[in-house]
Amino acid sequence: MDENKLSAIIVDCCYRIHVKLGPGLLESVYEEVLCYELLQAGLQYKRQSGIPVYYDELILELGFRADIIVENKVIIEIKSVESLVPVYKKQLLTYLKLTGLKLGLLVNFNEALIKEGIVRIVNNL
Repeated sequence: MDENKLSAIIVDCCYRIHVKLGPGLLESVYEEVLCYELLQAGLQYKRQSGIPVYYDELILELGFRADIIVENKVIIEIKSVESLVPVYKKQLLTYLKLTGLKLGLLVNFNEALIKEGIVRIVNNL
């Protein structure tokens, strides 16, 4: 399954969660429920996956943690904040570059309409 099809399934899962739970919960709650929805959709995922940073000969084994990586193709970063600040988008793009993945979804569940809280970040897609 390609990144765009995965993205459509993930967005649908986020929509269902937002309809049922609404905004205002902790990010950890949304992460847990999204993993449940991904499992129900038949998708494989990794939670809190370490992303190493390579700098010359130096390897930082745990430079960052991605909230969820779906099918080793899409990174999902979950937020529950008043508004997304530019650094969140830059951070996700850095994750994509470090992993070589092409698509990331930044999802802020703390919006009145979930479609306002989902941002696609691409890395050479």
